[in-house]
Amino acid sequence: MPRRVDHDRRRAEFAEAVWRIAAEAGPAAVTMSAVAAEAGTSVGRIQHYFPGKDDLLAAAAAALRDRIDRHVQEAIGRVPDPTNALATLHALLMALLPVDEERRATALVGAAFFHHTLRHTESSARHRQGHELIVSAVADTLRGASLSGDDAEREARLLVALVQGLATQLLLGHITAEEADALVRHQLGRLQTTGAPSARGDHPPA
Repeated sequence: MPRRVDHDRRRAEFAEAVWRIAAEAGPAAVTMSAVAAEAGTSVGRIQHYFPGKDDLLAAAAAALRDRIDRHVQEAIGRVPDPTNALATLHALLMALLPVDEERRATALVGAAFFHHTLRHTESSARHRQGHELIVSAVADTLRGASLSGDDAEREARLLVALVQGLATQLLLGHITAEEADALVRHQLGRLQTTGAPSARGDHPPA
């Protein structure tokens, strides 16, 4: 019998090859031949799934967003009390930070793709879409925690901006994971003091 091919797995392997090349040398170094060599396959095999480089980069960016979403969902799933909206918000924000090897690798790839978005309209649109999804998730969680005051979206954008800045500091080695966590908790504490009374009884896990 002919061997069955897991097409989703094959696409994922090609996306991961793109990530490794982009993290090491930037998206400009991503060529069909480079990805083929990194993935241990042929250019023709890659073109069976992705006709051109732009298709491959788009798929790799989409796979990266899926990985970030998985990090977030797994972190939220580990919150002991799902009804504790503040703890859920803390988990969501920390899941976006490169505080372990896998998330550091993800952040490095994201940083590489960021520079690509500055010069390519379609990539910029995809990046903006992913950013808005994160802001929306944070805003929804803020509302659940009664921490948003009159403008959940504004507070969400401030929190996402904080996390993005902390991510850069972590990648550069300017702060530790523990320090990043303390800064996130500090900001949530500031929001908590101005939130509704129902939110003041919630606390992120120690």
